[in-house]
Amino acid sequence: MSTLGLLGGSLPLIGLSLIFSIALAVHVVRTGRELFWLWIILIFQPLGGLVYFIAIVLPELTRGSGARKLEQTARAALDPAREYREAKRACEDTPTVRNQSRLAGAAAELGRFEEAEQLYAQAAQGIHAEDPALLLGRANALLELGRPQDALDVIQLIPGGETIDPLAPGAVLALARAHESLGHTAQADTAFAEAVQRVAGFEAFGRYAAFMARNGRKDEARAAVADMDKRLTKLSGHFRKEGKRWRDLAAKALSEA
Repeated sequence: MSTLGLLGGSLPLIGLSLIFSIALAVHVVRTGRELFWLWIILIFQPLGGLVYFIAIVLPELTRGSGARKLEQTARAALDPAREYREAKRACEDTPTVRNQSRLAGAAAELGRFEEAEQLYAQAAQGIHAEDPALLLGRANALLELGRPQDALDVIQLIPGGETIDPLAPGAVLALARAHESLGHTAQADTAFAEAVQRVAGFEAFGRYAAFMARNGRKDEARAAVADMDKRLTKLSGHFRKEGKRWRDLAAKALSEA
């Protein structure tokens, strides 16, 4: 049955159906879904759009971000390369900046930092040349590759990146890491102290404590580790495991100092 028949020939309803279908088609592209959904949505209006909304969009709306994160964590534990495969397929089907960024992030999660750095560099072109998320992703990949000067140069491409205040929390932490690797102790200390205040989770605390241990501030590092130990007792499951990872990094640096 045609769209006209399903909607009783009402032009206003047909117009709403068209707008609804276009919005869902945009969602398909932006979220990197399989392209067959476009055909279902656009050819079988409005039923195709309703099917997509119920199957894909509605679960995303009803589940909180915490539930989605736990699901992603579980999937990653069972099949670490699944997200990479899906992101690569989406990028090959639709090589948008969003899909390139998704693939770069998945590559970085698997430790493929050279690939991640190249993907972020390719994505950060034209109108996206100053995209903070792309530049930060590339900077973090460069840090993992042992190229702190290149990472610092990329961070400074972020609008306002010459100073700390305008930077996003993750960029402040990357800035601190770059300065430490380059031996800029004072700048690193300032950036780490700011990152601890602004970055959620334990990574900034753990990296700052490790930095202090490596720079002769053992008492401060011990106090930071003790504080993390207290905070970890209030966490459970995945959050405790993730926090312990950064606590152990700091403890290791302290033992080697």
